[in-house]
Amino acid sequence: MEKFVWDQALIEKYNYSGPRYTSYPTALEFDESFQYPALIKATKTYPERPLSLYIHIPFCHKICYFCGCNKVITRHQGKADKYLDYLEREIKIQAPYFSNRHVSQLHWGGGTPTFLLPAQITRLMKLLRDNFNFKEDAELSIEVDPREIELSTIDHLANEGFNRLSLGVQDFNKEVQKAVNREQDEDFIIALLTRAKEQGFKSTNLDMIYGLPLQTKKSFTHTLEKVLELDPARLSIFNYAHMPTIFAAQRKINENDMPKPAEKLAMLQYTIEFLTQSGYQFIGMDHFAKPDDELALAQTNGILHRNFQGYTTQEDADLLGLGVSAISQIGHTYSQNQKVLANYYSQIDELGHAQWRGVSLNQDDLIRREVIKKLICNFKLDIKQIEQQFDLVFSDYFAEDIKLLQCFIDDQLLVITPETITVLPKGRLLIRNICMCFDIYLRSKARQQQFSRVI
Repeated sequence: MEKFVWDQALIEKYNYSGPRYTSYPTALEFDESFQYPALIKATKTYPERPLSLYIHIPFCHKICYFCGCNKVITRHQGKADKYLDYLEREIKIQAPYFSNRHVSQLHWGGGTPTFLLPAQITRLMKLLRDNFNFKEDAELSIEVDPREIELSTIDHLANEGFNRLSLGVQDFNKEVQKAVNREQDEDFIIALLTRAKEQGFKSTNLDMIYGLPLQTKKSFTHTLEKVLELDPARLSIFNYAHMPTIFAAQRKINENDMPKPAEKLAMLQYTIEFLTQSGYQFIGMDHFAKPDDELALAQTNGILHRNFQGYTTQEDADLLGLGVSAISQIGHTYSQNQKVLANYYSQIDELGHAQWRGVSLNQDDLIRREVIKKLICNFKLDIKQIEQQFDLVFSDYFAEDIKLLQCFIDDQLLVITPETITVLPKGRLLIRNICMCFDIYLRSKARQQQFSRVI
């Protein structure tokens, strides 16, 4: 892949709000007219596809002020037992619709999945294995909070079949950690990663955040140097989106401590340059991977995929989300479970399932989803392939969209020929803006203000 190029003036010009395109249409288009029978019908669309499972564990011991996840703060471990009781009921009603499928991927997210005690982890894994058919080489990943875990839990996860870890670190600077109520032990993080390697985990990912209170380019430089010493296979370095009107915990952050936009951009620029010069491939937006990692190889080979968990290698799998707020992508539909824990429980009591809202994709959605996915994953679109796949003339079908792209062409961020659309190196950081030109919903509704800034 060509060298990344930073253009300060263009980044400032295009730094407005927009979707992250973990789906198209985005979750803003989900509504309650999409009901459970539509989800079940969708399971028959591609019955031969493998299955990717997402399990949402909502509990955390402590609140992190920056967090925008769907979570429940509690110290009561018994709450997890009750949750697993309901999750078991949901799994048992959903699994029969996928009895002929093979699970190629499992991911536990949250909240904090390692809130669960070892016995609870074993209970849930047994439940999943008893109800779904797992491939022998399935990718099993879990998000880990290094503050609330015993070293021996890594051994336990390995024994249960997990082979990938994602560690939430955010920043190694102690003052930043205090400002967001997430103090952690650096030596223990090193010990966790060392134990994971010893236990044969295939890959470790570190989650970092730039734009947090008290961060500076200098302080984040030190954090990145420590990250490099830890040698993770993948890195997610997210832009902190400060939206206190939506996320109550963010109101505890002192806004006077927030880095100015110019400082934030300097952090991002240094991060990308430092990591790409240190041997990582810039996958896009906020993801980096070593060139021999499956994610980087998938991008190099043009088969990278994107779903609600971000970039993934599982292009041909349907995604079934289980647990409170979990989102599924089955056939040509998206579906979300109840977001509030009390509603999740009461609906399972009443109806046996937790499905709340969603959307069925029409043909235009499918076409635009494919275009956006190819661009955001591979920075390149094969126009002829789209024309053949959907039986259309690209220049006619996307005449309005191509007009919207003209400013990006003029600014030398992308090139369009009759065969391809190619995002140039200095346009890669603005890929969300480019994809927005193909988003028909943004044009028809005042949607932009409901998203975070792209940089």
